[in-house]
Amino acid sequence: MFETVAGAGGTLLRARPRGAAAASRRTLPAGAPAGFTDEEGRLLPAEATAAVEPEVRARARAIAARLALPRPQRATSERRPGGRPLTLPYRSGSDDIDLDRTLESLAEHPFPEDRDIFVRERARAPRSVVLAVDLSGSMKGERVRGAAATVGALAAELERDALAVVAFWSDAALLLGLGDEIRPSELLDTMLRIPAQGLTNVAFPLRLAAQQLAAVPERGARVLLLSDCVHNAGPDPRPFAARLPRLDVLLDASGEKDEQLGAELARAGRGTFHTVRTHHDIAPALSDIFRT
Repeated sequence: MFETVAGAGGTLLRARPRGAAAASRRTLPAGAPAGFTDEEGRLLPAEATAAVEPEVRARARAIAARLALPRPQRATSERRPGGRPLTLPYRSGSDDIDLDRTLESLAEHPFPEDRDIFVRERARAPRSVVLAVDLSGSMKGERVRGAAATVGALAAELERDALAVVAFWSDAALLLGLGDEIRPSELLDTMLRIPAQGLTNVAFPLRLAAQQLAAVPERGARVLLLSDCVHNAGPDPRPFAARLPRLDVLLDASGEKDEQLGAELARAGRGTFHTVRTHHDIAPALSDIFRT
């Protein structure tokens, strides 16, 4: 259950405390495994306060530019009348050039850029994706840059789909709601400017992801969790994973990590599990995740 509370930045939505849990926030319930607590997460506004050095931003953007996703399966039933393909500006992976439309464009732009080339693409099944990104205290340095690059890459590739982005630690912030306009560069910058902080509550962002996906068709709906999965605040996240249409886990193994929990979350969410140690591992992992 959630309640509205007044905050400095306006009205906030947070999880409602359950009895004595509010007075004793990191106490273990009777019989709970180590690492699981009765702590409630809070949904807070994104406080993007950290300064970002230009070279850090440039590196994250360069990494994001190298991360490409495969096209989703085409949906032949979602074509325009007459079954004709759509003519769209060129995007990475398109290979069927609309020669007539492109020649018209080149007549106006003798020094063309990618957007001046037009291709034919069949209408396809839309995707609804929630990206849950760990910004707890253990996710610092290169880990944060890799996470920000992943957000930027996914935002750029899913501009014609629906994307939500949740940054989390012991609490969480909704950086982008499902169906909101996607601005990849702004999302990447916001990720870099949120300081890594607090403990790691994996259950709370999975709960928020379920709320984001509640009103969309289950087909094409999925959650991608990017975390070290060192869960040390909040309840057991596995039941929350099991309630999602699909959960894929991208586990950052460059430092402290819990591979066992990450694999169990992916299994409960009927998704895939991948470990990444550097940004070079992210692209093949994303390709495998979004291949199906």
